[in-house]
Amino acid sequence: MTDGIPTDAFECQRDRLTLVNREEELSALSALVQDARAGSGGIALLEGVVGIGKSLLLHRLVAALPTEGLQVLEARGDALERDFPFGVVRQLFEPLLATADAPQLTRLLSCSARTAAQALSGETLPGDVMVPTEDMSYAVLHGLYWFTCNLAAEAPLVIVVDDAHCADMASLRFLTHLARRIEGLPVALLLSQRTGDEATDAALLGDIAGQPLCRVLRPGPLTRHGIGRLVKTVFGREADAEFHQACLAITGGNPLLVHSLLTVLRLDGRPPTVDGLQYITAHDGAFLHEAVRAVLRSQPESASAAARALAVMGDDALPEVCARLAGLDDATHLAALRALRANGLVSEVDDGRTWSFNHGLIREIIVADLPPEQLAEEHRRAARLLLDAGARAEQVAGHLLLTTRPATEDWAVAVLREAAREATFRGAPALAVDLLRRCLPGDGQPPEDILVLVELGLAEAGVDPQASVRHLQAALEHVHEPSLRFRLLSSLASGLVRCGQSLQAVRLLAEQAPTVRDADLRRLLEGQRLMASAEDLKSLAVTLREYPFDISRPGTTPGERALIAAGAGLCSVRADRAQESAAAARRVLESSVPGVDSPFFLTTAATALLYAGLPGEADAAFQRIVDATRQSQRLLLYGLCQALRAEAHYRLGALSEALAATRSALNVVPPSHWGRTLALPVATQIHALIDSGDLAGADAAAAQAFPATSLDTWQWNEFLCARGRLRLTQRDPKGALVDLLEAGRRQRQWTRTSPAVSSWWFWAGRAHLALGAPGATRELAEEAVERAREGNLTDALGAGLRLLATTESGAGKLGTLEEALSVLDGSPARLERAHALVDYGSTLQACGRTDAARETLRQGLDLAYALGAARLHTQANDALLATGARPRRVTSSGVESLTPSEAQVARMAAGGGTNREIAEELFVTQRTVEQHLTSVYRKVGVSGRRGLGAFFDPESTAT
Repeated sequence: MTDGIPTDAFECQRDRLTLVNREEELSALSALVQDARAGSGGIALLEGVVGIGKSLLLHRLVAALPTEGLQVLEARGDALERDFPFGVVRQLFEPLLATADAPQLTRLLSCSARTAAQALSGETLPGDVMVPTEDMSYAVLHGLYWFTCNLAAEAPLVIVVDDAHCADMASLRFLTHLARRIEGLPVALLLSQRTGDEATDAALLGDIAGQPLCRVLRPGPLTRHGIGRLVKTVFGREADAEFHQACLAITGGNPLLVHSLLTVLRLDGRPPTVDGLQYITAHDGAFLHEAVRAVLRSQPESASAAARALAVMGDDALPEVCARLAGLDDATHLAALRALRANGLVSEVDDGRTWSFNHGLIREIIVADLPPEQLAEEHRRAARLLLDAGARAEQVAGHLLLTTRPATEDWAVAVLREAAREATFRGAPALAVDLLRRCLPGDGQPPEDILVLVELGLAEAGVDPQASVRHLQAALEHVHEPSLRFRLLSSLASGLVRCGQSLQAVRLLAEQAPTVRDADLRRLLEGQRLMASAEDLKSLAVTLREYPFDISRPGTTPGERALIAAGAGLCSVRADRAQESAAAARRVLESSVPGVDSPFFLTTAATALLYAGLPGEADAAFQRIVDATRQSQRLLLYGLCQALRAEAHYRLGALSEALAATRSALNVVPPSHWGRTLALPVATQIHALIDSGDLAGADAAAAQAFPATSLDTWQWNEFLCARGRLRLTQRDPKGALVDLLEAGRRQRQWTRTSPAVSSWWFWAGRAHLALGAPGATRELAEEAVERAREGNLTDALGAGLRLLATTESGAGKLGTLEEALSVLDGSPARLERAHALVDYGSTLQACGRTDAARETLRQGLDLAYALGAARLHTQANDALLATGARPRRVTSSGVESLTPSEAQVARMAAGGGTNREIAEELFVTQRTVEQHLTSVYRKVGVSGRRGLGAFFDPESTAT
C-alpha cells in the first residue's frame, strides 16, 4: 500500500502523476541529501493524510538522485507484516547483503554489526554461534547502527522508509536508535507517516520527530494553481478558474482525489468544465471509487462510522444526531469529522454547527458500499433519532421512504401521515402518495386505521386514478362521518370517470348520494352525477330523458350552484337553451365564493358561456380558475381550463394566445394525466396552427398517439373535426369528409347539436363543395343558420351565412354575405369577421364593384395581419392584387405594425408582468420576451414599458 492506494494501482498511475505544489518540500529533502553527501546527517519526516502525495515526493526524490557516489536504500511499511520483526530493516539491508562480495561483507560486519547480521538472517556465520533475536534487543539495535555506519563509510547513504506508520515495532525501534545517533554521519533518513491512522506508533515516530536534526514536513492541499497544472497534465489543455475552484471544493485539494476525479472525466470523454462534473456518479471510474475507499480505510473506525452516519443522514444534518447514529460520543464524533475534513472528504458548515460532504459523489460512494439491508435499517434508525430530536415530519419521513419494509409502527404512521398532509398542502400529491403507501402492511391487508386508506385514495386521485378507485372502494363501507364520506364519494366518482368507468360513477352516486345526510352535500353529489353522465352515452341518454334540468334556481348555496352549473353545461350544447344556459352560468360565476365553490363546476359554467357564443366572458372566467388552480397542482383541471381557454382565444381570433394556452396545457400536464381528454387541447391546437399558416405543425399535432379510450369520448369528436379540416387544407376532400361526417354523426349521438359547439358542419360543407356537391353544402348551412337563429348565436350564424353564400352567386351571394357581416358587426369573433370581409370583398370584385372590393379586402387584409392569420392574409392579399391594387407594404411603425406575438407581450408588460412571468405564461424564453419588447418600443416610439400603458389595455384580450 502507498498512501492508501493499492500498490498495483499506484504503480500503474505513479509515472503519470504530476508533482505540484510540492517545490518547497522537494527542495528541503534534496538539501538533506546534499548535507549527507557532505558528511552531515539529517532526518526528514513527511506527515500528511492519505493521498496528499508523500509517497510520490519520496519516489520523485529517489528517481532524481545520482546513481554514483551515493547509496539509496528503500523500504515500505506494510500493515499486513507488522507482526514480523525487522520486516522493514530486512527490506533495507537484505538486497545489499545478498550481493556483497566477501571483502565487502567483512568490512560491513566489523565491530558489532555481526550481531545484527545474525539476528536478521537467523543463521550462524562462520566461527560464531547464533544468538536468538529476542535475547539481544539492544545488541541487535546497536549492531544495526554499526552496520549502517560501516555502509555509510563506503558512500553517503540515503535511507527512505515510506509509510513508516505501518512498520513493525522492531524496525521502528532501530530507526529511532539511528535517529538519535545520526549527527556526524553521512546519512539522510527520510520517513513518511500518515496522520490520523490509529495503528501508528505515535511514541516512537514522535521521538524521531523530536530529534534536533529532524525536519517535519507537512504537505498541504493543492491550490487552484496546482489543480490547474494537474488539469493540463491529464487533459493536455487548460481549464478555467471556475473548474479549478469546483475541483478544489469537491476534493479539498487532496491530490489523490483530484487526480482520480480528472481521470474519470477524461476516461468518460467529458471536458474539464463545471458542467462535466455534475454527470459523475459513484459508479463512474473504479479508480475514483477506490481512491475514496482508500481514504476511508486509512481512517480510524470512528471516522468511518461518522462518514457512514453523515451519508445516511444527509448533508447539514445535526452533528449530535449523526453521533448517535454512528454510536459515538460527541467529542469522538467531532474528532472523526475533523479527520475526514483533513482528508478532503467533508467540510464544516455554519462554523461547525453542521457538516457536509465536499461533493454528493463522495456520499454516493459510501452509500453504494453499504448492503441494502443495512442501509435501510440505518435510515430507519435515523428516522427515529430525528423524531426524538424534534425534527420536522417531512425530514423524518424522508428516511422512512428509504427503508425497504412497510412502516406500520404507530410513530412511523403518524409521521408519514403528517408529512403527506404537508406535501399535499405544498402541491406535491405524488410525494403524498409515496408517503402514505409506506403505511400499508406488506401482506395486502388494509391498515388498522382505515383513515390511512382514505387519505391514500384521496391523494392518489390526481396521480394514479386506478389505485385511487381501488383504495377508496375498499374504504367506503367503513366511513360514515358525513363530510369525509362526501369527499370519498366525490373523489371515487371522479376517479371512475377518469378511468373510463363513467357509468359506474353514475350508478355509485345514484345509490350512495342519499346516504349523505347534509342536503347541500347531496346537491353537490347530484351535480357531479350529472357531469359524470355527460361522459357516458348510455347514462347521458337516461339523464336527458328523465332529469328536469331546472337551472333557474337562485344559487344561494354551493350545492345549488353546482347543480345549476352542471345543468347549464349539459343544456348549453343545445341551441334552443344556449342563452338560458348562459344566464344561469353568469349567475353561478357572479355568486361563487372563492375557496368554497368547486373549480370543477365553475369550469363547467364558463364552458356554458363559451358554447353560448360569449368567448370573452368565458375567457375571463377560465383565467380566474387557472389562477386558482395553478398553485394547487390540480393538474388535470388546470390543463382542462387552459384547453378551454385556448378555445375561447381561438374564437376571439387571438391565435398566438390560443397556441400559448394549448402549449401550457400540454406541457404542464403529463400525457398520463390527460387520459381520455387529450384530444380536446390538440384539436384547438390544430385549428390555430392551420390559421397561423403552420401546416407542418398541425400535421405533427394530428399524428400524435392517443389512448384507445379516447375514441369513446365527446372530445374525440372535436379532434375528428380538426383532423378533417386539416385534410381538407391538404387537398384531400374525400378523406376530410370521412372524418367530418363521422364527427357530425357522433355529435348528434352525444346530443351536441348546437352549431356553436363545433365547426364540423362548416368544414364538411366545404368538403362537399370541393367534391362538387353544393346541395349537401347548402343543407348543412341552412340547418346551422336555423339553429343559430333559434339560439341567438351570432358567431355561428355568421359562419353559417358565409357557408350558405358559397352555394349562391350574384346578388344573392352578396346579400347573404352582407347579412353575415351585419351579424358579426361588433362581435368578438374577429377571425370569423375577417373571413367574412375577405369573402365579401372577393364577391364584390366578381360582381364588378372593384372600388368597394378594394376597400373591403383592405379591411380583411389588415384584420388578418393583426390576428396573425397567415393563410387568410395571403388569400386577402391575392384577392386585393386581383383588383389591380398595388401590393400593400407592411406597416413599420405604430401599434398596427406589431406582430400578434409582439402585441401579446406588450399587453402583458403593460399589465405589470415581468419578463420572467411573461416567458413562463407564454412558454418562451426570457430572451424572446426581451427581443419582442425591444421591437415594440421601437415601433410605438417609447423608451420602456412604462410608456406602453398609453397604447395597450392590459385587460384586453385582443390585439
